[in-house]
Amino acid sequence: MSRLPIIPTSSPSEESLPNLTDPVLAGANYVGPERQSRRIYIETFGCQMNQHDSDRIIGLMAAEGYAKTEQPDDADLIVVNSCSVRDKAEQKLRTAAGQMKKFKKKRPDTIIALGGCVAQQEGRNLLEKVQHVDLVFGPDHLFRLPDLITKIRNDRVRLNETVFLGRSEYVFPDIKEEAPTQHSAFVNVMKGCDKYCSFCIVPMTRGPEVSRPAVDIVREVRMLAEKGTKEVVLLGQTVNSYGRIKQQGQIPFDQLLTQVAAVDGIKRVRFTSPHPAEFSQAQIQAFADLEELCPHMHLPVQSGSSRVLKMMRRGYTRETFIDICHRFKQAVPDAGLTTDIIVGFPGETEADFEETLSLMEEVRFHSAFSFAYSERKGTKAVDIEESVPPDERLRRLHVLQALQEKHSQEWLAKMVDKEETIMVEGPSKSDPTRSSGRAGNNRMVHVDGLYPPGTFVNVKIVEAFKHSLFGVVID
Repeated sequence: MSRLPIIPTSSPSEESLPNLTDPVLAGANYVGPERQSRRIYIETFGCQMNQHDSDRIIGLMAAEGYAKTEQPDDADLIVVNSCSVRDKAEQKLRTAAGQMKKFKKKRPDTIIALGGCVAQQEGRNLLEKVQHVDLVFGPDHLFRLPDLITKIRNDRVRLNETVFLGRSEYVFPDIKEEAPTQHSAFVNVMKGCDKYCSFCIVPMTRGPEVSRPAVDIVREVRMLAEKGTKEVVLLGQTVNSYGRIKQQGQIPFDQLLTQVAAVDGIKRVRFTSPHPAEFSQAQIQAFADLEELCPHMHLPVQSGSSRVLKMMRRGYTRETFIDICHRFKQAVPDAGLTTDIIVGFPGETEADFEETLSLMEEVRFHSAFSFAYSERKGTKAVDIEESVPPDERLRRLHVLQALQEKHSQEWLAKMVDKEETIMVEGPSKSDPTRSSGRAGNNRMVHVDGLYPPGTFVNVKIVEAFKHSLFGVVID
């Protein structure tokens, strides 16, 4: 969910399309009897923020009488929630949008909506290219979705809602009582990004940084706890910059963590993804002081070369990043530390790549999401002339991943014979007789027997697998 920005560009500002009177485009799409109970199908691509947005959509539409369905051919409303961080996710949206045409043909009164980051990028162009789509909306307009769907049904229009809202105009959708109960739930504390990293499209698709009032966040966490949630994950594009732009009702991020951890019923608190340039000692100290704050941090480094970090516009150096990691490990010695890394950034030399490998050797991440650089239209990095050939990007990626695999295996082996408390997520995907859950350091642990999701189980680790662990219940 970590969620990594670009240069500011003027956001799309197309007006909504006018009422459609052409019967080919409008008439057939909106006839048919009204259902007393409608159904919504949603398909999600991308990061944790997108998954959370989809959960919000389900909750918003549940309040309007829509029940979730897993069958798109039985849906009155189909939503595809898109991601544009990498080209592959963007292509997935176009494929999914094309597949929805058959459901529209079968049931012409079905409303098809494309949301998320690709929708924000493409705007009216996407609406014009895909004639069976009724609505294109960006993340800023998620809270307006019920009204937009009603307008489409009543007024027979196709709508483009991809205009960014100002910092004071944006509304964070509140959790709805109709939303399904979850043992672990995402909570938005902020949206958007002002960092403008040269490789990232996020500011163009998520808009400017906006933080929620702390009282609203704590109220939502309290409501979730009353519904049975035991773990909350605080979300933001650069989550630890929460409150950086002073607005009414905001407090420092470490104080927000303290207030969330104090909510009755909440046993675990996580957050993702912080930005190294915003990390303070108070935030690090919170890991040592708050029992509920899980001993795990996902801190994207992107490169181990200060020269490349400067071209990426990351706002910190190699030395600064390493210092943060050392201080974090001192505060929480057994914590998990994970990261994001890009190889093959334009202008990255072999020496720069070797610096990334040496940083990995010094920090010893427990796992990493690693990617070969992918050009994104509209970002500053595409203007850098010195490009790394695609085959060389892949070679570097394979070398880096092999090193990370070695570090991950070493860490997993060191966990054998240790005792951990896991929160069960559900049955194991590979063995239906076992349950799977996460330790506080975010590592997946499997145990024999079936336990309800949300159950806390004390285990002793007895075996390390390639990417997970096996434990025996001790209490």
